[in-house]
Amino acid sequence: MSKKIAVVTFQLGGPDSVEAVEPFLNNLFLDPDIIDFPGAFLARKFLAKTIASRRSKPVGEHYLEIGGKSPINELTDRQVRALERLLRTRNIDARVFVAMRYWHPMTDEVVKAVKKGGYDRLILLPLYPQFSKATTYSSLNEWRRQSLRLGLEIPHNLICCYPNHHLYIEALVQNIHVSFERFRGARQEEVDLLFSAHGVPVDFIRRGDPYKLQVEETVRQVLRQGNWKSPALLCYQSKVGPSRWLEPSLHQSIRSLAAKGRKHLLVVPIAFVTEHIETLHEINIEAREEAVHLGVRQFEMMPALNDHPKFIECLADLVELRLASNSQEYSKCRVFYEGQEKKDEPRLCPWYHLSS
Repeated sequence: MSKKIAVVTFQLGGPDSVEAVEPFLNNLFLDPDIIDFPGAFLARKFLAKTIASRRSKPVGEHYLEIGGKSPINELTDRQVRALERLLRTRNIDARVFVAMRYWHPMTDEVVKAVKKGGYDRLILLPLYPQFSKATTYSSLNEWRRQSLRLGLEIPHNLICCYPNHHLYIEALVQNIHVSFERFRGARQEEVDLLFSAHGVPVDFIRRGDPYKLQVEETVRQVLRQGNWKSPALLCYQSKVGPSRWLEPSLHQSIRSLAAKGRKHLLVVPIAFVTEHIETLHEINIEAREEAVHLGVRQFEMMPALNDHPKFIECLADLVELRLASNSQEYSKCRVFYEGQEKKDEPRLCPWYHLSS
């Protein structure tokens, strides 16, 4: 008999109404992989409640400007349904679930569904191409906690990262090509490509988080395949709190380009695979307004991949390769980095070196 297969995708989630903004933020700041400092366990609940209460009104107003809720649930559902269909064409009868980290369907809900379904094999598939403690590692930790609490024991594999998978790169390149078509009155040399990734605290990188390295690798491969004549710059967005985060920021980069008299700007959300508040509001509303105010003549944003056929093929390819492996080790994911001293040797994703 063929084995019953479950694929669980990891995603951050988002509030499905303005009323859900505060509890969503509370869940976010309760995450021990986000609020992490000596003695944090004593203050985490108080801090989470305080931050969520203070931020819920302005963040709620931002959600109202993009439709009153996050689109991430609907878009992720389209991704997983497309993935299910494609897997079936490859004779893989798998049910694909979505485990949102901070909003419904929450991880415990999905663990219960997988346990009830009586599956024989489980693939954990983050919808974060680049690995970070704040995303994949946090989702995996929560999956472990809830699986242990609810008694789920199924042979499983983690697809930890895929920052330079050729189909993921092709999907990004195709979206950028389409976005370039909007600049009808400008040569490529006149259009600045501004790659924007969600930032993380610098301290994460110092502790071994490979996120920055993997984002840089994605950008490198996209530029190589796209072969555009445009100047390109990588920046980071969505800083929260007083600690130092990766730089330059999106706003710093826009100000710098505007000061140089650059008039055409294409922002590429390089590490986001679905539209959500960071793309629809932070980039397409806030950054756009700032750029226009500073004299940028044309500001465009590349749409997120969402259910782009090449991206769905990438996900299916990752699942198929993992199913072909009998190993249950998480550390089988290998990524090539050009910046290594020995360029022909892959580096294992070091998620297991991060403190839990």
